[in-house]
Amino acid sequence: MEKTLLLEKNAVENLLPQKFPFVMVDKLYLFTETSLVAGLEIKEDNIFFDNDTFLEAGLVEHMAQSVALHTGYCFFLRNEKAPTGYIGSIKEIEIKKLPKINDEVQSTITILQEFAGITLVNIVTTLNNEEIANGQMKTILAK
Repeated sequence: MEKTLLLEKNAVENLLPQKFPFVMVDKLYLFTETSLVAGLEIKEDNIFFDNDTFLEAGLVEHMAQSVALHTGYCFFLRNEKAPTGYIGSIKEIEIKKLPKINDEVQSTITILQEFAGITLVNIVTTLNNEEIANGQMKTILAK
């Protein structure tokens, strides 16, 4: 299924607290109040790229930044500045396959619970419609 691109690289980067070279999301495909689909095309200049492979740490960071993008876009839609968020916990991340150079991964986040600035999300990451990673994260907004 071909996805429609909502935001591209520059707009996405403006919604994330991370800056180059630490940005691990470059596309926003889908946004609802409880979900988001974000993408990343893996380039040679990526700091988590090594020996023709995108490393586990990069995949986990892509997943976390997909969550951050959801928060950033929510605040953007309300014309407010997004607060900084932190990973509170990571639960059962399973990585089945690592992407290569020029691959594009997509992460779908689904908000399971949200209360008092703490958000629990489920994340599924795919490569060419094949699930390559999944897990849950709890994020916390700074006060």
